[in-house]
Amino acid sequence: MQLTIVIPIHNEEHSILPLYDRLTTVLVRLHRPYEIIFIDDLSTDRSYELLSHLVQTDPHLKVVRLRRNFGQTAALSAGFHEARGKVVIAMDGDLQHAPEDIPALLAKLDEGYDIASGWRKDRGDNAVTRKFPSRIANWLMSKASGVDLHDFGTTFKAYRAEVLKDVHLYGELHRFIPALASFYGARVAEVPIQNPPRLAGESHYGLSRTFRVLFDIVTIRFLLRYFTRPMHFFGSLGLVGLTLGGGIMGYCLIEKLMYWNVDLMDHHGPLIVAGALLLMGGLMMFSTGLIGELLIR
Repeated sequence: MQLTIVIPIHNEEHSILPLYDRLTTVLVRLHRPYEIIFIDDLSTDRSYELLSHLVQTDPHLKVVRLRRNFGQTAALSAGFHEARGKVVIAMDGDLQHAPEDIPALLAKLDEGYDIASGWRKDRGDNAVTRKFPSRIANWLMSKASGVDLHDFGTTFKAYRAEVLKDVHLYGELHRFIPALASFYGARVAEVPIQNPPRLAGESHYGLSRTFRVLFDIVTIRFLLRYFTRPMHFFGSLGLVGLTLGGGIMGYCLIEKLMYWNVDLMDHHGPLIVAGALLLMGGLMMFSTGLIGELLIR
């Protein structure tokens, strides 16, 4: 098997048949062995019913239904696990990713790249709820990951299968696959793709997802910088805590030695408590760093 298409589906009954027709037309023209894996994220409309009928008529199709609505990242992870192709292409099932762009993604892989990431250069989304938040998020993702991409958010990407074996997905991390893969030396390129408007159904994206992405940006920043050296992160915090706490307690000790009759708790009670907490926090950070070093080895 040379090519696997992974498509997460959630309540896309109006898009499934047009998507299938256009997708198979493109794939047949490529003259490569292929398979299409639809991951139904427990749709509540007729999506699974339509997919069940299609899979009986086309041996290239495979349908996986999740037991509950786990979200897009989990659906993609399930599809990657089932994929048998040497090249895996992920795309959405709402027809906002044009199957006709698949040859351009494959051409970039043929140039020697490990990941071809789609770039919605001319987006047709709402400027307030989609374009502006997306532009900010993409800028933050690029700075946090060190990977120079214009569009992290799109699912439409082509991967060499061996690249995906090193990437473990959770949360909303599917959009960070290029960054995670680059950590292992993968070469990433960007390919302009179409971004047609959604013709049916409702978008599953909105401002609420932007906040979840912000938390994932912090996660990815930590993973990429300190995954193999956690002591550098926790040790630095521990050093600050120990230095400040030790300085405070040292000051209080010197004052007690110089003025025996002074009740330090009356004069510096909050300061002593703060110093003790900083010392304990510093020791805990050092311990966490050491445990992290043991775990990664």
